Order: sequence, then structure tokens, then C-alpha cells
Amino acid sequence: MSQLAVTVIGPDRPGIIADVTGALVGTGVNLEDSTMTLLRGHFAMMIVCAGPIDEVEAALEPLQGELVITVRAMGPEHEHAPIGAPYMLSVHGADRPGIVAAVTRMIAAAGGTITDLATRLSGGLYVLTAEVELPPSAELEMLDRALEITAEELGVGVTLRPAESDDL
Repeated sequence: MSQLAVTVIGPDRPGIIADVTGALVGTGVNLEDSTMTLLRGHFAMMIVCAGPIDEVEAALEPLQGELVITVRAMGPEHEHAPIGAPYMLSVHGADRPGIVAAVTRMIAAAGGTITDLATRLSGGLYVLTAEVELPPSAELEMLDRALEITAEELGVGVTLRPAESDDL
């Protein structure tokens, strides 16, 4: 059996999750990891599962058209070994292009990795929340200062704090 990545995108309606997962269970596939969300009235889902790619594609075919569905074989699994301590990053302020790129560039420059990220635009307020891992070698004071400078240039507020177990 192949490790598969299944993506589903389309206009939201009741029953999408039931239809997709019902089709998959009919092939004997077990959902290993998944994420599902609504983005401005559109449904988006990514599933990692193991199964026969031909059977999975055939089972999902009746849902094509209404939904854009892709199934692809994944390479060998690379388990994510934490690189360091978990942190919560939050950014909020007036919307403008470049917020995600600038803030995530600062995390990358410190050797950090982002394990989850979500953004929302509500009226003119832009909110970004992310789970971040920082290596022990990260200089937190320098990163905090770099984030403050970046946030000031963007006209937003930024907070980076150690994650509590209930945050994750």
C-alpha cells in the first residue's frame, strides 16, 4: 500500500466530510492525519492515508467536478522530530500584503520551523496565529527584537510566547 496525500477543495455544503471519508472507508483506507477548514465559504481538506492509489482515485471520482480532488503518492515518511521548544506566535493589525512572508522569514532566520499556521481577515483586521518550534540555539532576545522591528514596519502587533500544553 502506498502512503497517499488526498486534497479536497470546493464550495462548502453539508456532508462533504461524510462523502469523502465514506468513499475512502469503502476502499479500506484509514485516515492517519487530516486537517479540514472553511475559508470564506470554501471547504479545504488534506488527508494522509495508506491505501491503493487506483482504488482511492476511483472511489473519489464521483465527487470530482463539484470538488477538486487530488490523490498523490507520498515518498517515504519523514517523521517530524521536534527541533526545540514550542512557541505560539500571534500577529494582529491592519491588513496589508507581506505580513505572512515577513514574519515567517524572521522565524526561519532564527532556525525555527512553523508547524501550524492560520490567518483570518475580519473587516480590516488581520490575525495570524502559528505554532512555532525554535531550536535551543535560537537567540530569543534577538528574535523578539527582529519581530518587533518587522511588526513596526508592517504596522501590526506581534507576540511570541512559550506554548503551554493546552495551546497545542
